Amino acid sequence: MGRILLLILVILVSQINVQAHTFTIGEHDFFLDGQPFVIRCGEIHFPRVPREYWRHRLQMCKAMGLNTVCVYLFWNFHEWQEGRYDWSGQADAAEFCRIAQQEGLWVMLRPGPYSCAEWEMGGLPWWLLKNDKINLRSRDPAFLNPAVRYMKEVGRVLGPLQITRGGPILMVQVENEYGSYGKDAAYMGALRQALIDGGFDTPLFACNPQGAIANGRRSDLFQVVNFGANAAAKSFETLRHFQKTGPLMNGEYYPAWFDMWGRKHRTGPVEPIVADIDYMLKNRHSFSIYMAHGGTSFGLWAGADRPFSPDTSSYDYDAPISEAGWVTPKFNAIRQVLARGETPPAPPPQNPVMTVKPFELKEAASVFENLPAPVEDETPRTMEFYNQSRGCTLYRATLPAGPAGALTIKEVHDFAWIFLDGKSVGVMDRRRQSYHVDLPERAAAARLDILVEAMGRVNFGREVFDRKGIHGPVRFAKSEVKGWKIYPLSLDAQELASLKFGPGAPGPAFWRGSFQLEKAGDTFLDLRTWSKGVAWVNGHCLGRFWDIGPTQTMYCPGPWLRHGGNEIVILDLIGPRRPEMAGLEKPILDELRPALDFSRAARAGGAFSAGGVPPVIQGSFTSSDQWQEINFARPTKGRYLCLEALDAQDGKQTASVAELDALDAKRETISKAGWKILWADSEEHGDGDAENVLDGQPSSSWITAPGTVFPHRVVIDLGDGAEISGIRYLPGNIKDFRVYVSEMPFGLTPRN
Repeated sequence: MGRILLLILVILVSQINVQAHTFTIGEHDFFLDGQPFVIRCGEIHFPRVPREYWRHRLQMCKAMGLNTVCVYLFWNFHEWQEGRYDWSGQADAAEFCRIAQQEGLWVMLRPGPYSCAEWEMGGLPWWLLKNDKINLRSRDPAFLNPAVRYMKEVGRVLGPLQITRGGPILMVQVENEYGSYGKDAAYMGALRQALIDGGFDTPLFACNPQGAIANGRRSDLFQVVNFGANAAAKSFETLRHFQKTGPLMNGEYYPAWFDMWGRKHRTGPVEPIVADIDYMLKNRHSFSIYMAHGGTSFGLWAGADRPFSPDTSSYDYDAPISEAGWVTPKFNAIRQVLARGETPPAPPPQNPVMTVKPFELKEAASVFENLPAPVEDETPRTMEFYNQSRGCTLYRATLPAGPAGALTIKEVHDFAWIFLDGKSVGVMDRRRQSYHVDLPERAAAARLDILVEAMGRVNFGREVFDRKGIHGPVRFAKSEVKGWKIYPLSLDAQELASLKFGPGAPGPAFWRGSFQLEKAGDTFLDLRTWSKGVAWVNGHCLGRFWDIGPTQTMYCPGPWLRHGGNEIVILDLIGPRRPEMAGLEKPILDELRPALDFSRAARAGGAFSAGGVPPVIQGSFTSSDQWQEINFARPTKGRYLCLEALDAQDGKQTASVAELDALDAKRETISKAGWKILWADSEEHGDGDAENVLDGQPSSSWITAPGTVFPHRVVIDLGDGAEISGIRYLPGNIKDFRVYVSEMPFGLTPRN
C-alpha cells in the first residue's frame, strides 16, 4: 500500500510540475504564467563550448541579465551518418537545456533542419550530396523525407523539455531565414507539421532579415526579425507590417560579426548595442543577442562564406562573453542596461588560464608514406562519391614522358597541392578560381599527386550544395588524364592511430610532440611558426589553423588537458617554418599576414571600357532598405556582369552595396558558386571589400574608398557564364545605375 501511495504522489507531483508554467502569445505581449514577459535572450551553441563548461557559460548569460538562452541544433552534428543519431556527450542537447533550466534560464529552440551559423554546410548533412538531383531546402522528397525524420527525432528527444511539460523550452523555430533562400510557404508548412507530429505544442516561429520576411511567410508561424546595430526601429516597423498583432521580437541581434581567413578580425562598438537594447527594453520588444557567447568551431565544423571564403575556427564573434568565457567591456555595458529592472547575479569566477613553455615537435609522419588503401577510378570524382565526408584526398595518376605543359582542372574544392614525383610544383585555390599549374618537361614517366584539402562547406545560399574534391575533368596539355588511384584521408581518430612517426620530414606531414603540466588550465596555442592545417590535443580536435590570420592562436580548454604528459598532433599541409609550440595566456585574433598567402587575390589590370556594349538596363533604385528586383527587357547571356553606380541617395561620392544577385530566366537567383570579383574601381579594404556583395550577409557591404568620385563600378566574373534576366539589389546607397552584361571582360585583363 505504501508503494502505491508513493507512486500516486509521484504522479501528482509530476502533473503539478507540468502545469507549473504557461507561455502564450497575446495581442501585445508574451505571457508567462499569465503575466507580460519580455524575452531577454542570448545565443550559445553547445557544440562550440566544451561540455565541461556548459554550466559556466550559462551562468555568464544569467549574470549578464538574460532570462533566456537560444539553442541551435545542427542536424549534421546529430546525424553525421544517415540513420544514426547521436545525442550523447558533446551532442547531449537535452542536458544543455536542463542545465539552462537549473540556472534559471528559459530556452528558445532552433532545430533546423537548416541552421547557417557559419557551421559546416549550415547544419545540413554531407550525405545529402550523394544524390545528384536533390533539391536542398525544398519539398523534394529526397530532402524533405530525411528532414522530417530528423525533426520528429528532435521531438522525441527534446519534446519532453517543453514548458507545457515542465521544461524550459518556450518556443521552437521552423527552418532558419528561409526567406533569404526561397519562397515556398508549403515547404515551411511541411516542416511546421513535422514539429507538431513530433510532439511540439509550444509556439512555433520563423525568423528572417527584414527584407526577406514576405518570402515563404505563413500566418500560422509567429514572425520575428533579425538585424544588427542601428536598425531596430526600422526593422520592427517592417515586421509590424507583416505581423499585425502580438509582441515584436528580434530573432538575432548582432553585436559584431564572424571572422574569415585572410580578412581582418571583426569587432562591433559598444555604444550602438547599448542604445539598441535600451530601445528594445523601453518598448517591451523581445530580443536575442547573436552571439552572447560564440565559442569555438572545434573539429572540422567551421563553415565557409559564399561564394567561398572559409571561416576561422575561432567563433569569438567579439561577443559579450569572449571565446574563453571571459567578461568583456561589452558584457559589462549590456549588464548595466539589463540590470535596470532587476539585479542579475554576479558572474562566476573566470576559469584558470595558464602558459605552456615552448616545446618542439620532433616526430613526423609524411602524408605520402601513410596512405590508406586506394580506390581506383578511370576519372577522379568528388569525395562524396567515395563515401568520404571531409578531410583530405590524394588523387594519384601517371604522366608519360614529354614536354612541359599546363595541368588544368575544371574545379577543385577547395585547395590542391600538385606534386610530380614527390616534388611540389604548384597550388590550386578555389578562392581565386585558380585551377591551372604549369608542369615541367619529364624525361621519364612521372607520378602525379594532387593533394586536396576540403575546408568547411559553404553554409549560406544555394552554394550549400558544396561537394568536395576534384570536379573533373583533369587535363594535361589539353588531353584528359585517366587511370587514377584515390586515397581518402578522413583525419579521424582511426587514421591518427595508424600513423607511423619518425624524424621530421619536409612537405605535407603530421607532426607529434608532448609537453608536461603540473596543473591544467585554459591556454591559447601559438601557431605562428606553422603554415596551414589541423591540430589535435590529447585526441581532441581544436580545429583548423592558417598562418595568414587573423587568428594566430587556438583556444585549448583546460578540461582537455591533464596533469603530467599531454600529446599534440599537427597536420601541416605545407610544412612549418619551425616545428615548435607554446601556450599563451591571451589569444591573438587580429594579426593578418597576407605575405604568407600562397595564392594572393589580384584584381584585373587595365582600364574599364564598355567597348561599345550598351547597358542592358539603366534606372534608379529607391531609397528603401528592402531588396529591389530589377528585370531586364529580355534575358542576356554573358560571363561578366558590371554594376555601374552614377550617384548616391545622399548626394555624396561614396557608393555602397550590401548584396547583388543575378536572376535566371525563371526569375530565380543564380548560384554564386563559381563567381568572383574581377575588378572594382575603388573599395575600402578591410570592411568594404567588393567581395561583400557576394557573401549573402546583409550587414556587410562593398564600400568605395574616401576621396574617389562617381561613377563607381564593380565587375563580377560569373565563371561559366549565365543567361541573366535581371538583378536583385540590397542597399546600399546607390541611386542611379547602369548594368552591363558581356562575354568579354570590359577591356580588363584578368590575373590568376
